[in-house]
Amino acid sequence: MFNIEVDNSLPKAELYQDLNQQLQALLTGETDLICNAAQFSAFIMQSLPELNWAGFYFARQEELVLGPYVGKVACTRIPFQRGVCGAAARSLTTQRVDDVHAVPDHIACDAASNSELVIPVIVNGELKAVFDIDSPVTHRFTQEDQEGIETLVASFIEASDWNWKA
Repeated sequence: MFNIEVDNSLPKAELYQDLNQQLQALLTGETDLICNAAQFSAFIMQSLPELNWAGFYFARQEELVLGPYVGKVACTRIPFQRGVCGAAARSLTTQRVDDVHAVPDHIACDAASNSELVIPVIVNGELKAVFDIDSPVTHRFTQEDQEGIETLVASFIEASDWNWKA
């Protein structure tokens, strides 16, 4: 059993550095993409406060297909042309939204979500997935959160075998 230890008294930069060390230890010795995506989603949900959804959507042609996640039942497919996840897929840039209700084409899979952070998962220059985190709190994600979670996603990418085929 793996125990996650979170010291919320640390400055955010140090907190994310500590979380990254724990994540690397959790994923050591395992390269299966689906297994690591499931573990990563659970790790994020257990490590960070004020979240109601964390998980992956995998890129399939011009849409995102639901992958491993932790949270309520979710949208199964998201076209690249819609929503915050679609914007991350189209632009290949992280999307940090303080109030999802201000986004005209936001896709509300969970009405309790008020803010969102979506990080594109890019491997060898190719979009493979997006990692999506939702919070019931508006303005939940700061620039420090974004940078910290981007570092965690990079560790997930490095630990995983991207030659996996469904």
